Amino acid sequence: MADNEFLQINPADFKVLVVDDVPANVMLLRVMLSRSGYKVITCGEPLKVVDLVNAEMPDLILLDVMMPQLSGFQICQILKGQAETKDIPVIFLTALDNTESMLEGFRAGAADYIGKPFEKDILLERVRSQIQLVAARQIIERQNIELRETIYGRDKLYSVIAHDLRSPLGAIQVTIKMFEDMLPAELIGEDMHGLIVECNNQVTELFSLLDNLLKWTKSQTGKLKTVFQDFALNIMIEAVYDMYRKVAEMKGITLTIEGADPSVNVHADMDMCKTVLRNFLSNAIKFSNEGSSIEIVERVDGDYAVMSVRDHGCGMTEEEVGRLFNKDTHFSKFGTNREEGSGLGLLLCQSFAKANGGHLEVQSKQGEGSTFSMYIPLMK
Repeated sequence: MADNEFLQINPADFKVLVVDDVPANVMLLRVMLSRSGYKVITCGEPLKVVDLVNAEMPDLILLDVMMPQLSGFQICQILKGQAETKDIPVIFLTALDNTESMLEGFRAGAADYIGKPFEKDILLERVRSQIQLVAARQIIERQNIELRETIYGRDKLYSVIAHDLRSPLGAIQVTIKMFEDMLPAELIGEDMHGLIVECNNQVTELFSLLDNLLKWTKSQTGKLKTVFQDFALNIMIEAVYDMYRKVAEMKGITLTIEGADPSVNVHADMDMCKTVLRNFLSNAIKFSNEGSSIEIVERVDGDYAVMSVRDHGCGMTEEEVGRLFNKDTHFSKFGTNREEGSGLGLLLCQSFAKANGGHLEVQSKQGEGSTFSMYIPLMK
């Protein structure tokens, strides 16, 4: 296929406006273009061209330059200054062949320039080339509309699922937690109590997944706002620690806090920071073995407080670390007890870190464990 045939068009689908104050030229162009299949409209009065374009909205304009009252350059400038007509391509028809005239035409917004007298085949080929570009732009515009509708539908679905499931799941979580507290192992036996605890852990994990899904959808659609506040980092860490201590214990993992300092205050969105730490801990537990330990480490580095989760589990290769935060190559894998993951949490963490003026760091060695850190701006 030749380069000028990159897109097949049906000329009958496109309207061409011919503007020239010489009737013979108008008639000649009308015949040539009509025989090629194009819809053709004409105008011989320069002062009426703009109104005609606004009414007809042609796909292409063949515009004579030297006309009384209003030149082709002036008409083109008017059309390019209107939002509705600025994208209509204009081919100037002129006997002027000096460089300055051609430059003036392109400055006015011309898409192409054809000298008079023109060759039929050359003119038709120039017209077809411009119409192909118009057709290509129309296809892209339609595809963009379809893509936006698809993305909107997807995000709406995610949001509805997350909203509709969070409320009943939250009620189930509260109920199971109440059973766990009111029915100790001494009363119902170790096995039954263990089932209740495991059920509570599974519901907690599912609730976290839905929360991630909802927040990710909002962050991608610009609906999730960062609410900055000053707070003591250790208080937030302890709250999340209390939530995950039993989850770690169920897998035989010891969870501890190191370096907690009540004087370390940060300026950030507390809910986002909790989400990051929750995802760090969930992943650390997932990829740690029974009998190992996980440490939540708090420290200060320059203008940042650093919140880290260090495990001694599976670890990752350099290649896997490099793929973690890339949307195109992102991956997830099974945990040590075949736990499944969505791979969404760390992308959300990265987004939240940036939203709070910080960043994430990952250190990992296969077979030895990983450390995930979030840098959070200190309170000024």
